[in-house]
Amino acid sequence: MLCALCIKKNIMAKRDFYEVLGVDRNADADALKKAYRKLAIQYHPDRQQGKTDAEKKEAEEKFKEAAEAYDVLSDPNKRARYDQLGPEGYDQMGGGGFSGGGMSMEDILRQFGDLFGGFGGFGGFSGFGDSGGGSSVNYGTNLRVRVKVTLQEVAKGTEKKIKIPRQVSCQSCHGTGAKNGTALETCSNCHGSGVEVRIRRTILGQMQTQSACSVCGGSGKRIRERCPDCVGSGLIKREEVVTINIPAGVQEGMMLTMRGKGNDAPGGGVPGDLQIVIEEQHDEHLIRDEQDLIYNLMIDFPTAALGGKVEIPTINGRARVTIEPGTQPGKVLRLRGKGLPSVNGYGNGDLLVNVMVYVPENLSAAEKRTLESMRDSGSFKPTTSAKERIFSRMRHMFD
Repeated sequence: MLCALCIKKNIMAKRDFYEVLGVDRNADADALKKAYRKLAIQYHPDRQQGKTDAEKKEAEEKFKEAAEAYDVLSDPNKRARYDQLGPEGYDQMGGGGFSGGGMSMEDILRQFGDLFGGFGGFGGFSGFGDSGGGSSVNYGTNLRVRVKVTLQEVAKGTEKKIKIPRQVSCQSCHGTGAKNGTALETCSNCHGSGVEVRIRRTILGQMQTQSACSVCGGSGKRIRERCPDCVGSGLIKREEVVTINIPAGVQEGMMLTMRGKGNDAPGGGVPGDLQIVIEEQHDEHLIRDEQDLIYNLMIDFPTAALGGKVEIPTINGRARVTIEPGTQPGKVLRLRGKGLPSVNGYGNGDLLVNVMVYVPENLSAAEKRTLESMRDSGSFKPTTSAKERIFSRMRHMFD
């Protein structure tokens, strides 16, 4: 267990993402994008030329910090969770963003490169770490699928096998797009480097831009004769069966990522990712509320008045619960630990049994006479304490 001082230090180390981007908490998608782009330009490697190693390192950390903040706040699901938990809670619960320490410049390029177009060398970084120079890297596109899960599968976790149509590297040309993989020549535009470098003047000063070669697409090679199987693309379509391990506690709309299971990249680049969006199937009896489950139990009037035992469904089968004599409508019975697990492994929720009492709608003449004889009985008159207890509970529901 972490000591209190260690926890405090960890909390202090994580800045509020809204503060990082310099936006208010109601900022829309356009405001977030503009704020992130401004910071990325400010701390971009091409803006750090001539600075000390310490200054470059600081700029790199700020660049990554801004990317992590944008990654979370630009995603509605992550943002809602962040707003609910706050910086400390979100970080301690495992977040769901990049996690600043493990994020590389390639990660940022893959996820956010489309925000910058050809600006400032985003086609191939220079100035930070070992990312500079050389041909640009091709990335395969991501694939997204939706997977339906039942509450029972959410409770225990499950394994799903699904068939995915993917773009995979052509075996005939080894992904080069050239006939037999050898009908290639050096690109005359970039002379085999795979990149085009331009210097231009902007309001920020003289900027160097580096992007993939417009002729060869960054490969440094040109195809003399196309591969007949893939028609020069380097990719062919193939269906593959993918095994997806879905952890216990997942929620509707949550997205899981399988690295490298998306489409292959032409020319032997980095494959894209497979993104799995979770869909929860409707359960006939149980309603989900985060980790808790709710069951609406309707009992008859005699059972409410006299008490008894009733059977209810749970996530793992059925259970018997005791109805105390004099149970009032709206009473909630709590079965601790009978809900769903947390996806982060922090225990189980509860099963909440919402008790309702059925009032007969059609009575026989004899039944009516029986109830009429009880109308004036003191036992059938609501007491002040009972009314206060019931109405107090109702007031809390609307607070």
